[in-house]
Amino acid sequence: MTGAALALGLASVLLAGLVPGSAQAAGADPGDLATDLTADLTADPGADPGADRGGWTAKVRRTEFGVPHVLAHDYGGLGYGYGYAFAQDNVCALADQVVSVRGERSRWFGPEAVNLDGLPNLAGDTYQQAVVRSGTVRRVLAAPAPLGPTGEARKLVEGYVAGYNRYLRDTGVDRLPDPSCRGKGWVGPITAEDVWGIALDVDTLAGSPRGSVGTAVPGAGTQPAGAAAGPTGPAGPAAFAPAAFAGPGPARAADHPDLGSNAWALGRDATRSGNGLLLANPHLPWAGSLRFYQAQLTIPGVLDVAGAGLHGLPVLQIGHTRGLAWSHTTSYADHFTLYRLNLVPGDPTAYVVDGRVERMERQTVPVTVRAADGTLSTVDRTVYRSRHGFVVAEGWTAEHAYTLRDANADNLRSIDEWMAVGRAQDLDQLRQAQRTFQGAPWVYTTAVDSTGTTWFTDSSAVPRVTDEQRARCAVPSPLADGVLDGSTTACDLGSDPDALVPGVFGPANHPALSRTDYVANANNGPYLTNADAPLAGLPAVYNSGRELAQRPQLSLRMIADRRAGTDGLGAPGFTLASLQAAMLGNRVQSAELDRDDAVALCRAHPVLTAGDGTRVDVRAACGVLAAWDTRADADSPGTVLWQTFRERLSLAPTTAWQTVPYDPARPLTTPRGIDPGHPDAQRALAEAVRDLAARGLPVDAPIGRVQRWAGIPLHGCPGQLGCFNALSAAPDSGAGGGTYPSDVRSVPHGATFLMATELTDRGPRTRTLLTYGESADPTSPHYTDQTRRYARKQWVTERFTEAEIRSAPGLTVTTLRR
Repeated sequence: MTGAALALGLASVLLAGLVPGSAQAAGADPGDLATDLTADLTADPGADPGADRGGWTAKVRRTEFGVPHVLAHDYGGLGYGYGYAFAQDNVCALADQVVSVRGERSRWFGPEAVNLDGLPNLAGDTYQQAVVRSGTVRRVLAAPAPLGPTGEARKLVEGYVAGYNRYLRDTGVDRLPDPSCRGKGWVGPITAEDVWGIALDVDTLAGSPRGSVGTAVPGAGTQPAGAAAGPTGPAGPAAFAPAAFAGPGPARAADHPDLGSNAWALGRDATRSGNGLLLANPHLPWAGSLRFYQAQLTIPGVLDVAGAGLHGLPVLQIGHTRGLAWSHTTSYADHFTLYRLNLVPGDPTAYVVDGRVERMERQTVPVTVRAADGTLSTVDRTVYRSRHGFVVAEGWTAEHAYTLRDANADNLRSIDEWMAVGRAQDLDQLRQAQRTFQGAPWVYTTAVDSTGTTWFTDSSAVPRVTDEQRARCAVPSPLADGVLDGSTTACDLGSDPDALVPGVFGPANHPALSRTDYVANANNGPYLTNADAPLAGLPAVYNSGRELAQRPQLSLRMIADRRAGTDGLGAPGFTLASLQAAMLGNRVQSAELDRDDAVALCRAHPVLTAGDGTRVDVRAACGVLAAWDTRADADSPGTVLWQTFRERLSLAPTTAWQTVPYDPARPLTTPRGIDPGHPDAQRALAEAVRDLAARGLPVDAPIGRVQRWAGIPLHGCPGQLGCFNALSAAPDSGAGGGTYPSDVRSVPHGATFLMATELTDRGPRTRTLLTYGESADPTSPHYTDQTRRYARKQWVTERFTEAEIRSAPGLTVTTLRR
C-alpha cells in the first residue's frame, strides 16, 4: 500500500465521524447538554433570527478572566461561537493578521515600517503576495482529505469566519473598543481563505524564506527601493522568533537555544497519586500573531477540549480532554532543505540538473505601497523559484544560487490533526490522529493519558535526508552546514512508504518514546527525552546531538530532584501543587553551577579591568552575588547583575574561561565552572558592573525592575541563562498593546500559556495562567488581569465540567444563532 493510500485508509476512521471513545463533557450527559443548548437558543429573545443562513447555533459562556466556553451542536456552530468570542477580545489582532497574509502591510502602513517578524513591510508583502498568487491554499483546499481539509474542518473555519464577521458587523468598525484599529480602513470582513492562509503561514514559520525570497539577479540592475539586493540581501529565512533568528543564513531552531518551550509528561511512576500529570509552558512572543487564546470547545458527545490556541486559528494546539493532556515544544529538527544550484554561465536564472538546463520560474509580484503623504502606488517585485521552491537572495552569485524546499509548503493538515487530537481520550487515539493527518508542522508532542503512560514524538514534517545522503550530497556553503547539491537528482529527498506526502520521514521513522515515569523536552533534541533512556541512532536531520543547553539540563535536573524529594517541595514524587511550584520556582542553571566561582573571582580581584582599559571597582558586586538566592524571582537582588555578567561572558572569543568541559557521563552538569584567573571572565564582570551603572541601575537590581509588562514586574529570565521559567522583556513592554507594541524590540518573549493538569479518575484537575490575558486590547480588563496573577505566582483554577462552569461567579452567557 502506498503512503497516501495508507493515510487515506487511516483517515476513514476519523473522517467517518467520531474517534472511538470521543470526549464527553466531564460530569454531564451529552444528551442533556444538547437539549439544554437547543432550549436556550429557542428561548433566547436576542438570538439572530437568520436561521435560514446555515442553521448554526452556539452558546458562549465566560468564566473568570473572560475565558470562553463555547458550546455548539456541530463544527460550524462551534466555529461561529469561537470566532465571535475571539473577535470580542482580539478583533484588531486578527484584522492585522489578515492584512499580513494578504500581503497588504505596505498598502496600509508603508513599505519601510518593520513588522513583528523584524522585516520591512515590502519584503514581507513580497513573500506573502507570492504565496497568495501561487494558489497554494486553493490548490490544497481542492484536494480530498486528508491531503486537503475534512468537511468538519471546513465547517469549523467557515463558522469561525462568520462569527468574527458577525461581531464586526454588529459592533461597527467605528465603534470597536480597541483604539488600535477603531475606524481604520484596513479592518473589514474576512474570508475562509484568509484563515486557511493564516494556517499555512503558521505551518511554514520554520521553513519559509519570508524576507529573503530572491528578488534581485546578479548583474540584472537595481530593484526598487526596499527590494532585497541579491547576494548582499537580508538574512535568510526568518522564523517565528525574530530576535532569536538575527543574523545571516537560514534559520534552524537548533542554532538558537532560547527558542521554544518546556513540556513535561509525568507518568504513574513519577507521581505520588499514580495519576498522569502534564506541564505545558510554551515560549512565544507576547505581541503579534503568535499569542495564545484560552478557551474550551464542546460539541456534546463529540468533542470536549480545553486549552489554548494561536490567534487566528479555530483550534486548540495545547490542552486536555477528559483522558488526555498534551503540549508542544519547538522541534530542533530541520524543516527545510537548502540546495545549491549550479548556474549556467552568463545566465543567473538558469541552472543545471543532471547535465540539463532548467530555468527558474519567474513571478512578478505587484505590491501596493503607501507613501508618507498617503498616496498609493505599485511596486513590482520579481521572485524566482526552482524545482525545489523559492530561490533566496542570500548567497546568489554568478556561479551559484540557493533554493529552499519547505517540508510544510502545502501543509493545511494541521487543523484536522489538532481537531482529532482534541477528540482523543488516550495515547492510542492521539497516535492515530498523528498517523492519519501528519499535520504537526514544526513541533514535538509531549503527552500523558489517564493510565499514567507518557508519550514523546517528533511527528513534524522533517525532510527525508539520511546521514548517508547528507555525507554524499553536502556541498560547502557560506549560508549553513548541510546544504545539498542541487545539480543532481540523486540528492533529491527520498520518501517513506507510510508518509502522506513525498519527501519527508513517515510515522514509522519518527523519534518516539513511551514511558511510565516521564518524558520531557525543553527544546533539546530527542536524545535525552528521558535521562535514563537516551534515543540514540537518529538521523542527524533530527538534531540528535547529545550535549544539552543549560535550560534543558535544568529541566531534567528538576524532574530528578522532585522524584527524589530534594528540591524543598515536599515528599518525593509529583503532585499538582508541587508541579505548579516547580514551574514558577525560577531556578537558574548557570547560577546553580557557577555562582560560587564568580564570587571567588570577585573577591580575589576587587578591582578589575574592562576591555577598554577602564579600572572598575567590583567589591559591591561580590556581596550581592554571595547573598543572591540564585533565583529569578522579580524581587531577588542580584539577578540583573548575573544576567549582565553572563551576557558579557558569552561574548568572549572562546570558552577557555570554563574549567570543566562537557562530559557525556555528566550531561546535566557539564560544561561548568569559571576560572577566576582568566582575563575573559575578569573582563566580563568588570563590564557587567560598569553596564549597570551606565543604565542607572544599582548593582543589586532585581529582575522585576527591568522586566515589565504594562508596568507589572515580571519574574523569570532568558533561557540562555539557564532559566527554566524562560522570559525576557523590556522595562516598558506592553505599553502599546498586544497588537501594536510601541517598539518591536520591546516585545517580551517566553512564558505564555501555562497549564498544569492532573488526569484523575473523576476527570481532569487543571491550573492555568495566560500570562498576558485573553485580550490584546490595552483598554480591556483582560489585557493584564492574568499578568497580575502571574506576577504573584497565583494560578487560575480551570472550570471544565458543567457544574464548575455554571457555578462560576460573574458567569455571562451569550447565545448566538445564524
